[in-house]
Amino acid sequence: MIEIKNKKITIIGAARSGIASAELALRKGAIPFVSDISSEEKLLESINRLKELNVEFEVGKHSKKIFDCDLMIISPGVPTNSEIIIEAKSKNINVISEIEFASMFCKGKIIGITGTNGKTTTTSLVGHLLSVAGIKNYVAGNIGNAFSNISDSISENEFAVLEVSSFQLDLIKNFKPYISAILNITPDHLDRYDNDLTKYAQSKQRIYENQDENDFLILNNDSPILISNLNPHKAIRFNFSSSSKVNKGCYLKNDDMIFINDTIEEVICSVNDLFIKGEHNIQNAMAAIIIGKILSISNEKIKEALSTFKGVEHRIEFVRKINGVSFYNDSKATNVDSVIVALKSFTNSILLILGGRDKGNDYSLIEDLVKDKVKKIYAIGESANKVYDYFNMIVETIKCDSLEDAVRKSFNDAQSGDVVLLSPACASFDMFKNFEHRGEVFKNLVNQL
Repeated sequence: MIEIKNKKITIIGAARSGIASAELALRKGAIPFVSDISSEEKLLESINRLKELNVEFEVGKHSKKIFDCDLMIISPGVPTNSEIIIEAKSKNINVISEIEFASMFCKGKIIGITGTNGKTTTTSLVGHLLSVAGIKNYVAGNIGNAFSNISDSISENEFAVLEVSSFQLDLIKNFKPYISAILNITPDHLDRYDNDLTKYAQSKQRIYENQDENDFLILNNDSPILISNLNPHKAIRFNFSSSSKVNKGCYLKNDDMIFINDTIEEVICSVNDLFIKGEHNIQNAMAAIIIGKILSISNEKIKEALSTFKGVEHRIEFVRKINGVSFYNDSKATNVDSVIVALKSFTNSILLILGGRDKGNDYSLIEDLVKDKVKKIYAIGESANKVYDYFNMIVETIKCDSLEDAVRKSFNDAQSGDVVLLSPACASFDMFKNFEHRGEVFKNLVNQL
């Protein structure tokens, strides 16, 4: 716990986590000031909320006033090499992330889940598992509800189950989960990490840097960059693997998911018991199983949770079937690796909507899958030309003016039995507020057909 009463706190970014930070600062008696370079029209909702709270703010710029503070909280969208952060540090201002700030006031235990893919699903699944077991928990972080909204209302015998991004980890100091899990590491956000996969991996691995011998660390044994570049740690380590046996953790034997701790092996459930399908979800379930076992949840409750969890919105989410054509919303697929997972999930012919704000995508990674499974590509957003240039000699590719244009054209081209899949491989910020907004727009368009 930290005392911030009457302290001046500058919050950079007026989106979800920025507003939540301001509200938490107010609850603790601090004096927040919010600054965002985005335009007033983009931030109308946030501006109205800040006015309600009587919080001073500025939009459309960062004035020198931002440096008149005792503490600076940075929203995830601001790169750590930005001039603001460099200048603030040169003035000896304590610069931290929102998740670090929120954790200062959390009395409960933190379960932190990171990785390139599967974070949202696994975080939601773990929250569901704890609820099934009767354990009070709060699901938050990168998943929708900012940690600052709920951190100070969590009591000692309760859990915060957090989806944690690399951006949030970049500016932690004392953030310390009781259980941390890294699901996988594959190329993503490399534009933020100098196109260096090792730097990106090191950012993810910060999740366990403050853990001690009373804490637990869960790692994907099938993720080479993760296992080969491990940082020193003190936590009790468990591994999971869907391809080989592990000595401590969870692995797959035939179709059985086995938990092993030293010499004791237990069959927790079968792959067929999972409501959510696909190899990626087997691995997500394994991470959840290990968390369940660490918390002494019974095998029966773990199996019940895995068989009743129906997945998350915007992740290979079935929307509607029209004239035999199935529409799936995979707006959460903001990198190529996520698209691989989505394409592998279908045996039907796919009409793929691809594009948005490119983050340095290497489309060669999906070239063979596209040849094998995709009938046609509809290129949208800022990266429409890049998508077209790469794929038009491989599969018929059409540049579309908007997501609406892509939905309409794909529906006209689809035949009964086909799948129309929005799996963009790109960020959404060129056309939408976030991936959720993109997914909602897609679903609305499909439901209007």
